[in-house]
Amino acid sequence: MQKQSTNLAVISNNTLAANKVVNLHHYDMSSALQTSLDFNELITIFSSKIATMIPHSAYLYHNEEFHITLEHGVFTKHSIAYKLKIEQQSLGELTLMRNTRFSDAEIELLETLLCCLIYPLRNASLYNSAIKLAYTDTLTQTNNRAAFNDILQREIHLARRHGKELSLIFMDLDHFKAINDDYGHECGDFALKSVASKVKENLRTCDMMFRFGGEEFVLILSNTDAEGANALAERLRLAIESQCLAHDMQVFKVTASFGVTSCVMMTVKPSLSNAPTMPCIKQKNKAETPLC
Repeated sequence: MQKQSTNLAVISNNTLAANKVVNLHHYDMSSALQTSLDFNELITIFSSKIATMIPHSAYLYHNEEFHITLEHGVFTKHSIAYKLKIEQQSLGELTLMRNTRFSDAEIELLETLLCCLIYPLRNASLYNSAIKLAYTDTLTQTNNRAAFNDILQREIHLARRHGKELSLIFMDLDHFKAINDDYGHECGDFALKSVASKVKENLRTCDMMFRFGGEEFVLILSNTDAEGANALAERLRLAIESQCLAHDMQVFKVTASFGVTSCVMMTVKPSLSNAPTMPCIKQKNKAETPLC
């Protein structure tokens, strides 16, 4: 039976302090949760620490602000969900699942234990907000190259850890220099923003887009094989090609070349960060937009 989400908020430090006094044996959990600013690690730690006290077969965590959805285990009939927040700041929603109902005693214990998770999640939110600002390309509002270098390492690690496929799409706007030369750099900036917006419209929530440099972009597609990546690249190519842009009385079209690579449990190599300059270079020379 699916239960309606319950709001759980820490009103003040006194509330958390009172819970700590009553639950001295939960200090181990609090200490473990203070070791990370990563949402995935925090939820994993919390789930493992409460496993013996509140058995569950799966969890689902969703944070809309950071476009994060984490899930693990076997989803079953009975669940209990909490919308977490502190001082009106949303910290996401956590759902636990199992085959049997959660007892009143387990629910009361869970609500006490969740107080140990609130502040680590708040710290993770503050940290990720700062990172998001540093990792954002101000023109296109996509992730920037620094974000790509860091996030790619993480995604490769997760793909290897879970034995899942990981794909990358490399995108390069054709003859972009000519757009700047013929219509001006403001028009070129408008084209970059328009293309980025069109691409993001066609992506899943879990897909990530990066401006690698100039007119070059990279997409990281988790849990996606080569066939799926090639299909998406073709859809994006057609979507960009069909878009008619108008700026300052100038009407023009933009096309793009694409390259795709896919792997399973790949090993991190420093040279991988240079890969986006390679797959599409021959397309620029051909003056066409076929799929690599």
